[in-house]
Amino acid sequence: MRKSLSLLAAAAVLSTAGIAQAADYAIDPTHTFATFEIGHFGTTTNRARFDKKEGKVSFDKAAKTGKVDISIDIASVNSGTAMFDKHLASAEILNAEKFPKAQFVSSKFVFSGDKVSAVEGNLTIAGKTQPVTLKATQFNCYDSPMLKREVCGGDFEATIDRTAFGVNYGIDWGFPKNVRLVLQVEAVKQ
Repeated sequence: MRKSLSLLAAAAVLSTAGIAQAADYAIDPTHTFATFEIGHFGTTTNRARFDKKEGKVSFDKAAKTGKVDISIDIASVNSGTAMFDKHLASAEILNAEKFPKAQFVSSKFVFSGDKVSAVEGNLTIAGKTQPVTLKATQFNCYDSPMLKREVCGGDFEATIDRTAFGVNYGIDWGFPKNVRLVLQVEAVKQ
């Protein structure tokens, strides 16, 4: 009987040895940037980024699954012009006082072969949540020689209709509804 239990336990251990397990990663804020672009009267493109962000990723390459949760501090908007930053964070546009965080949460990674090709999830801006798919323009994992740990990340982008989030400033003047989001993310295995 004891020999049967030992064989059963060994078989159970061996059967789970091949099961993939997700690894946890922390967003590296020095290699992660969230930016946006919007047309300005059909002549130029206004661009800005958010300097404060944090998040975590759970990623399983073998099972081709993942989860991501990234928060962005709206008041950290940085266009390079202080007066414009103040206007962007104001109640007229992003309302940082009432809605201090934007957040992207996903539990679905889309793969093309072994590479992440998109991340589907929900984006919350100004208290409103909409589905968004971030297309990966590149994705890779590597062993960082400086950190001595695996780092995974890529460049992701999507175009959203800002009015779906209640961000309507300038629509009557002809500012476009569409905003291009670009997210550069690197996350360090914990």
